[in-house]
Amino acid sequence: MTGATLQSARRRKNWTQVRTARELGVSQGYVALLERELRQPSPALQRRMVKALDLPPTALSPSVPERSLGADELAGELSNLGYPGFRHLRRPRQVAKNPAAVLLLALRSDRLEPRSAEALPWLVATFQNLDWEWLVPRVKALDLQNRLGFVVTLARQLAERMNAPGAGALREREASLERSRLVREDVFGRTTLTETEKRWLRTTRPPEASHWNVLSSLTAEHLSHAG
Repeated sequence: MTGATLQSARRRKNWTQVRTARELGVSQGYVALLERELRQPSPALQRRMVKALDLPPTALSPSVPERSLGADELAGELSNLGYPGFRHLRRPRQVAKNPAAVLLLALRSDRLEPRSAEALPWLVATFQNLDWEWLVPRVKALDLQNRLGFVVTLARQLAERMNAPGAGALREREASLERSRLVREDVFGRTTLTETEKRWLRTTRPPEASHWNVLSSLTAEHLSHAG
């Protein structure tokens, strides 16, 4: 989180540094240091800042997840980010994780539940300004760029279907990922497919999955909760 983000957020609320410090449980001098970027807020303080200043989860600094999340935990994180399909799991008091970190967790999962897989294009279409400079190098290091490219393509199609802004930006993101598209076949979602299932998907998968060389039957039309 940048100092400019903190300063802009407190000014939107018409808070002084003294009021902001009181709300965050720190000193006014520390708030001044944060705004001048002479100090970096801890993850716990960042979460307090997001909650107190009504900041989006993209304001949180992304971090490499220490461990994989279980299916229910991942669904909970997607719910906290506002995914309509998991609205019943939302925990209002809990600050959502940075969407780039949640996306990385999901992409590297080899047992991604279909419900969560369907949420990823929504996540990208909703948080188009997520920290791509942080995410893409880590995706490439794990050879997951085909999975990410597939998700971005579905997100762009979703934005186009809903006449939502940002389809052009997502198209540019697709083009940038195209340059690193892998020839190696990958599976989107769960990797424990039988050979029969793999053969069937190779012949029936949609053009988007074929282009990104992933085995998946997911299409933008399947994203019933994304609207």
